[in-house]
Amino acid sequence: MQGSANLNIMIKAARLAGRSLVKDFREVENLQVSMKGAGDFVSRADMAAERIIKEELMGARKNYGWVGEESDAEQGEDPTRRWIVDPLDGTTNFLHGLPHWAVSIALEHKGEVVAAVVFDPAKDEMFVAEKGQGAYMNETRIRASARSRMIEAIFATGLPFGGRSDLPDTLQDLARILPSCAGVRRWGAAALDLAYVGAGRYDGFWERRLHSWDMAAGLLIAREAGALVEPLRPGGDILEDGEIICANERIFEQFAATIRQE
Repeated sequence: MQGSANLNIMIKAARLAGRSLVKDFREVENLQVSMKGAGDFVSRADMAAERIIKEELMGARKNYGWVGEESDAEQGEDPTRRWIVDPLDGTTNFLHGLPHWAVSIALEHKGEVVAAVVFDPAKDEMFVAEKGQGAYMNETRIRASARSRMIEAIFATGLPFGGRSDLPDTLQDLARILPSCAGVRRWGAAALDLAYVGAGRYDGFWERRLHSWDMAAGLLIAREAGALVEPLRPGGDILEDGEIICANERIFEQFAATIRQE
C-alpha cells in the first residue's frame, strides 16, 4: 500500500513503540511472582511507548492536537487535526504474559478518522487504513467476511470486570446473541477486535464504555475493509459515547437488531 506521508509517520511510530514493548514483554514473566512489581513495570512500559509515539508524531506534525491514554490532551495550532493514541491496547494481556496486545494510532480531521494503524508486535501484524483507500494487513488488502448466517458467525466483545456497572447490559447481550451464533470471543483488546472484523476473522463486534483511543484506529480499518460501523445507540456518537457495533454488511442488520433490543 502506498500510504500518505502521515500514514508513513504513523507506521514508523508504531514500529518504534512496538519494538520497545516487545523488549519489555519478554521481562513480564520474570515479574509475575510480584503482582505489584509486574503492574508497575507494565505501567512504565506503557508510558515509555507513549513517549516514543508522541515524539515521532508531534515531532513530524508540531501543529496537530493530541489525545493519548497516558497523557493529557493537547490542543494543536491546527484545531482540525489531532492524533488519537493508545500505546498499549490490551494492557491486562500484556501484564499476564498473553501475546495479544497492540499499538493503536489514529489521525482525526474535522471530527472524522482519516488514517489508522493498529500494530500487533507479538505477531508482526500491521493493520493500516486511510479514508477511501481500503484496509491492509502487512501489504495485503483485507476485507470483512461474507458470512450471511448468524449461526455461522463469530462475534467479539468486551466483558465488564472489577464490578463495572454495565455488567447487566452485557449479560443481556450475551443471552440474546449466544443462542443464535457460532460463538463469542473476549480477547481483551478492542483495537485488535475491530481490525479482526476488517480481516474477516470476526464477523462482528460490539462493546460499551470504551475510550476514543480504544476505537478510533480500529473503526476506520473495519470500515475501509467493508464492514458497517455504527454507534451502538442509533443517532449517537461513537467516539464521544464510547459505544460501538460493527459487522459485515450481510449480517449487520440482524446482528444489530439482536444486540439493540431493549
